Amino acid sequence: MLQQGEKSRSRAERLQRIERILYDAPPEGLRPSEIARRCDIHRTTVWRDIRALEANDVPICCENGRYYILRERYITSVRLNLHEATALFLAARLLTRYSDENHPHVARAMEKLAAAMPRDMMQQHIQRAADLVRARRERPEFTRTLERLTEAWAERRRVRLWQRSEEGQPAKVRLFDPYFLEPSGVGYALYVIGYDHLRADIRTFKVERLERVELTTERFEVPHDFDPYRYLHNAWGINWGSGEPVEVRLKFPPGRVTQRVKESEWHITQRIEDLPDGGCILTVRVGATLEMKPWIRQWGPDCEVLSPPELRAEIAEEMRRAAALYG
Repeated sequence: MLQQGEKSRSRAERLQRIERILYDAPPEGLRPSEIARRCDIHRTTVWRDIRALEANDVPICCENGRYYILRERYITSVRLNLHEATALFLAARLLTRYSDENHPHVARAMEKLAAAMPRDMMQQHIQRAADLVRARRERPEFTRTLERLTEAWAERRRVRLWQRSEEGQPAKVRLFDPYFLEPSGVGYALYVIGYDHLRADIRTFKVERLERVELTTERFEVPHDFDPYRYLHNAWGINWGSGEPVEVRLKFPPGRVTQRVKESEWHITQRIEDLPDGGCILTVRVGATLEMKPWIRQWGPDCEVLSPPELRAEIAEEMRRAAALYG
């Protein structure tokens, strides 16, 4: 027979397993008989365990005899060692650099992360990061839009998007299945990727440009062959283009500039060729060059576009116009 301590441990492990099963349940939920079958226990035990989880503030919902967890209200429990905490500290610091607005969910997440940090070291700095986020401009309409998209993404619910149009024009509305959310360092923006029913194809929308988002009651399934990382493989930021990837070759002079170029991985496809004079050539293959242009311009005269010819001509013209501003 199981001793009392073994019984408690066995029940705690079973409760954790049922909690995980309910969290991963399909949108329509699971019947107690299905949970019992997965855990190899009796249905009455499932009923008791569900009640125990509810008593521990696990947000369980029941519709038509099927159970699931409300993900937007679910609070996870995470335990971190020092090195894992450091990794999240660095990620949080980077987030404060890239977030240019008061995002309440970001600030609250940082405050909770601070509670898991070693005291008197990272904790105070994570709290400072949360304070920095709170001090920035408030955009409640953006927060509401992101909340709706997050709920739709988690619950696989179709949405209606109102895309901001030119001044004086009515907002464009379309049905959309959100498959993925992706931040971009280019412009510090957030994008949603999914199926646009108007265009009958995969499309990307900048969240900051959405005027409104409404959840519908319709569910969707993400196609098995949809892989966001495959789409983003050739993107410099978020724009993966519509045709064959373009090879871009950039030449950098010897010295500190080439050293800086070689210190980082700028793109997953990059190749760096050393030149006899100590300089280098960086080669990447991207779906579109538009998002690369600000990065190229930031090097000023220390970056020469070798190819493609049209990009070289565009950068050269922009450099001439910039020089004209200064006489």
